[in-house]
Amino acid sequence: MALTSWKAFRFFDVSHVRLPDGDGSVSLSQGNASCVVAGTNNIIVGTPDGIVHLLDQTFKPTRSWRAHQTGSVTHVKQIPETSYLVSLSEDLSNEPELRVWSLDQTEKKTGNPKCLCSISIQNQRKTFPVIDIAVTSDLAQLAVGFGNGAVTIVRGDFIHDRGTKQRTVFESEEPITGLEFREAKTTALYISTTSHIRALAISGGGQGTPARTLDERGCAVGCMTLEPSSSDVIVGRDDAIYVYGPRGKAASYAYECSKKLVSVHKDYVLIVSPPKGNSATSNALRSFGGAQIDGLLNSSNLTILDTDLKFIAHSEAISSQINNILSIWGEIFLLTIDGKLYRYHERKFQQKLDILYQRKEYLVAISLAQKYKVDPVQQNVIFRKYGDYLYQKGDYDTAMQQYLRAVDNTEPSQIIRKFLDNQHIRNLIDYLEALHEEGKATSDHTTLLLNCYAKLKDVDKLEAFIKQPGELKFDLDTAIIMCRQGGYYEQAAFLARRHDEHGLVVDIMIEDLKWYAEAVAYIVRLDPKDAYPNFMKYGTVLLENCPIETTQLFIDYFKGQYRPRKDAVIVQEAAPQQESAGFGTAARSAVQNLAAFIPLPGMTMQSATSSKEQKATQVVETTTAGDFVPYDVPKPRVAFSAFVDHPEEFITFLEALIASDDVKPDQKSDLYTTLFEIYLHQASSTRAEEKTEWERKARQLIESKDVPIDTSNVLLLSDLEKFRDGTVLVSERQGLRFDVFRSYTTAKDTRGAIRALHKYGPEEPQLYPAALAYFTSSPEVLEAAGNEVEAVLKKIDEDGLMAPLQVIQTLSTNAVATMGLIKRYLSSTVERERAEIAANRRLISTYRGDTAQKLKDIDDLSTKPEAFSATRCSTCGMTLDLPTVHFLCKHSYHQRCLNIADGQEAEEIECPICAPQNSTVRQIRRAQEESAGRHELFQDALGRSSDRFGTISDWFGRGVMGVQAAE
Repeated sequence: MALTSWKAFRFFDVSHVRLPDGDGSVSLSQGNASCVVAGTNNIIVGTPDGIVHLLDQTFKPTRSWRAHQTGSVTHVKQIPETSYLVSLSEDLSNEPELRVWSLDQTEKKTGNPKCLCSISIQNQRKTFPVIDIAVTSDLAQLAVGFGNGAVTIVRGDFIHDRGTKQRTVFESEEPITGLEFREAKTTALYISTTSHIRALAISGGGQGTPARTLDERGCAVGCMTLEPSSSDVIVGRDDAIYVYGPRGKAASYAYECSKKLVSVHKDYVLIVSPPKGNSATSNALRSFGGAQIDGLLNSSNLTILDTDLKFIAHSEAISSQINNILSIWGEIFLLTIDGKLYRYHERKFQQKLDILYQRKEYLVAISLAQKYKVDPVQQNVIFRKYGDYLYQKGDYDTAMQQYLRAVDNTEPSQIIRKFLDNQHIRNLIDYLEALHEEGKATSDHTTLLLNCYAKLKDVDKLEAFIKQPGELKFDLDTAIIMCRQGGYYEQAAFLARRHDEHGLVVDIMIEDLKWYAEAVAYIVRLDPKDAYPNFMKYGTVLLENCPIETTQLFIDYFKGQYRPRKDAVIVQEAAPQQESAGFGTAARSAVQNLAAFIPLPGMTMQSATSSKEQKATQVVETTTAGDFVPYDVPKPRVAFSAFVDHPEEFITFLEALIASDDVKPDQKSDLYTTLFEIYLHQASSTRAEEKTEWERKARQLIESKDVPIDTSNVLLLSDLEKFRDGTVLVSERQGLRFDVFRSYTTAKDTRGAIRALHKYGPEEPQLYPAALAYFTSSPEVLEAAGNEVEAVLKKIDEDGLMAPLQVIQTLSTNAVATMGLIKRYLSSTVERERAEIAANRRLISTYRGDTAQKLKDIDDLSTKPEAFSATRCSTCGMTLDLPTVHFLCKHSYHQRCLNIADGQEAEEIECPICAPQNSTVRQIRRAQEESAGRHELFQDALGRSSDRFGTISDWFGRGVMGVQAAE
């Protein structure tokens, strides 16, 4: 590419450097400085008298010493990133002298840098000037090029001065113009002459082979330099600039002008060239214009190239001839022949951007930002500015491409507003898609994008958007809502299914698509924790449209036997597996329909046949025992509300759970109670022949002894549904016989009351008083009862169930009963009372006589002497002998037979024969005294007694009403 087509900018600021004057200053003019080079931190100046100066950033010498005793210092090189310095002096009468210096070490006597070694460079005893030198980075090899075309390599230990070896490795008829080492896996030496560019292997596998010719054209002195990053050499000729690698020419840039110097600064290539023109014209101008024209003809041109981005970073004409280019301290210095120094300071990146913005060179700005790897935010600013520029020109597609590159750091609303009209809707779609791709989209962006798809009716792009693989890049809820609002229900369901939003999938299929069978097929393929909330939420709707499948789903789940179904997609020719229980042909076709739009949970893909022809597929349902997922089975009661208005399915559900052994016993009470209620409800709402069957089922349900139905619930339900058999059966089972009898009397069913009285009367005596009141409640009932009234009165009289007065009071509540009805009862009662009174009087007389006799005996014992006539011991039966003990109970003992302990008085001894009886009496008395103070026992006995007056008399005898004497 010719440089004439390259854009030129001014990315450098130029200033003249004022060199210090006075004593100690160093002149940089060609006559006073034999060589000027840039070191690591100093500018190094060699003088014709053999002195080397190190200049700092103020261009004042920091160190100066005589490097060579004879000759002029013509070449100086500092090894990069080290303190080693190589200097070479020439005196054509002698061989060139090369010395290696250590700037970190000093001579003790002089304080000058230490000279590590000194070598005379051999050129086969030919006195030709040294054109260039090159040194490897490890200072192990050094190359010297002479004007006669010879190159001498010096190898050895320069640092420790342990000896070196020299060898002429190259000879040519053309003078050497430049040398550069290329250090890689193998070390090569680039050699330029006036007519060739060659590469010579110095070390490695190619060592010893002749130099490889890279080009049949050479270059002038100073027109070859090394590019550090690639280790290629850059060569400047009058026609172009060339780049050479070890294999040959790598690149070239056409630039027709004479080249005086070629150098490298950072990523830039620096070219110094004299002004264009021939010698004849120059001589004529000199004779015509004198000194002014001579100064013009001595000027030079400096061109700074960015060969990577192919633009001219700076171009300027210098009024003097340039002697050298120095790259140090991050800046460029140009040294003229007369010793003037010019500083070229590179502008900051933002200043460069401002220049490029002014010239609308956005592509260069972008390339420059990418080359320097600036902050992505700043790169995006360039993209956005370029996009604005293209938008103003009307190039909307290209502008959008730039906006897309800046999507990370651009406020989306700024771009969206530009493309809101219908003409740019596709550009807007591209931008919104990029926002989602980068994860920068909000719910509003998702809404806008889906609206754009809908406006264009672009279903393919809509599906591509929602079905894109990888991580979710948009707001899921917003996308689903927009798809549903736009009528794209299948896409919304697919999106929800893909991200496991099972509730939304079911909601869309039921509320929007009306796919009831498909919804059931989807639910039964979910894990238990996901299936439960869905079929509970839509249970009523699903029972209305798919009663069989939904009922089976409820049964399986609440029995704890739910297993998610799985499906395999196979080719149509494959034989389908047997369908699972509870699902028929409709369910199978629903699964097939669902799989065509929405991937089923747990679906696995089986490899099809090897045929390349596209074949239809079908979904085959599979369920294995190993697919069971343990889950907490909820209480069946929570499912009852789903079966509202579906009694037949509800009965199937309840009967299945009751028959199952997997349902916990404590949960079956609700099941039985609810099933009993449904039976009664069905009986009350059906015809006669069906009503009998439902009542039979209800009776059969509660007749079982182990049915855990609460009695109050059964009685309440039976009463509400007018189911008399239920009330009777449950009352009998629970022992509520009085309630059974009362139910008959309430219904005025006299025959039923009589049957209940005969059946329950022997075990429930209280029924007879109730029967007496009922039989005499009305003339009709009394007539229907017949002889039962006398039988009831007889039973009451025999068992003492009522006092005569109570019987009279019961019969006197109405005018139904007559005296003739109770005449026989009253006469027998009076006779019995009279006999009982006579017996009581005789008993009282006997108690009084016994009491008087006891009192008399006690008085005799207390006041009269007692004679003891016993002759034998009451214990051993032997004849009594002294000492003898007599008791007032007429028992006598040997004193030895009483076993009186030591220290025990004889008066404390109790008769052994009478002691048990006396102890019993004392305990009875003590119990009476203790119970006399426990009034709660008295009240309890009084409450349980049928003869309360007798109970009061008994407790009165125990002293319950006695008053303790005051102490």
